[in-house]
Amino acid sequence: MALRAYELGIIIDGELEEPIAADRQKALAQQVAAAGGKIVGQADWWGRRRFAYPINKKWDGYYVFYNVLAEGGALNDFERQLRISDDIVRHILLRLPDSEAKRRGMTEAA
Repeated sequence: MALRAYELGIIIDGELEEPIAADRQKALAQQVAAAGGKIVGQADWWGRRRFAYPINKKWDGYYVFYNVLAEGGALNDFERQLRISDDIVRHILLRLPDSEAKRRGMTEAA
């Protein structure tokens, strides 16, 4: 089966201290690899940002984005873990079009 290109965006709870949130970001990268995904390049760590409106009674979160290569369906269990995790406020996993994957240097998926 061919690898597909994804963009994974995660918001980590802003009530955590920054070193703990950074460790959580590294642990998430390891979980992606354990689920069968391959992170391309470095994680895009935006740091702590204020929300436009409260989410689950929280006003801040640490944003991190990954470019991921994985087979279709390989990240389903990982996404389920994100949904039930207490320190993850929101997440999104988008499949990238082949042209965008090529532009980002994820040519294995194009």
